[in-house]
Amino acid sequence: MSFSNKNTFLCTFLRLSQETSPSVVFIKDIELRMLDEDEDADAKVQGTGSGFIWDQFGHVVTNYHVVAKLATDTSGLQRCKVFLVDAKGNSFYSEGKIIGFDPAYDLAVLKIDVDGHEIRPVVLGQSNKLHVGQSCFAIGNPYGYENTLTTGVVSGLGREIPSPNGGAIKGAIQTDADINAGNSGGPLIDSYGHVIGVNTATFTRKGSGMSSGVNFAIPIDTVLRTVPYLIVYGTPYSNRF
Repeated sequence: MSFSNKNTFLCTFLRLSQETSPSVVFIKDIELRMLDEDEDADAKVQGTGSGFIWDQFGHVVTNYHVVAKLATDTSGLQRCKVFLVDAKGNSFYSEGKIIGFDPAYDLAVLKIDVDGHEIRPVVLGQSNKLHVGQSCFAIGNPYGYENTLTTGVVSGLGREIPSPNGGAIKGAIQTDADINAGNSGGPLIDSYGHVIGVNTATFTRKGSGMSSGVNFAIPIDTVLRTVPYLIVYGTPYSNRF
């Protein structure tokens, strides 16, 4: 790679990080150890994940498996905290209320209170025009390290991966951009900063728990067909009939 090409790549990397990171959120799954008004006093973090801001009303898209305990909670002890920054760069957090989910596509929508904050939704792209070999980038919070940006290429299209309900998610995007624990639910973006998928799964190296370079994202075209129904009805279109 020539010096000028390296500079161009680094500039693209920096631009994507600055423009897209404010739209990516850090999700903590929390279990209260007792019914107490002060959650922080006696609470246990059970897991972490990522998500992204869907619209200015505070809807956040993530993976169902990131918030599955909240979605299936019958005890009233599960909570979800969403950490993010507003358009002015101010950090804040809000409790995430689950308003819809679809295990068949491993998707869920949270609603957060954004009163007093201007937030920056992601820019949505298309996945039906992707090509194997084109650059892509994953943004998320692997192992709790917030706003981590990794780079790779679209390695394959039309893959089939298992869904949380035991079925199959068809049409998944395969990428070698690193996706590790905590990346789930975050966006896969193209070189324009447009979201082309939701990072959801990785094959790990045996015994290490680290990404093997074979990673998958739910295509954004599938997300675009699913999320509006989750926001309005709480369930996917197929469950309404």
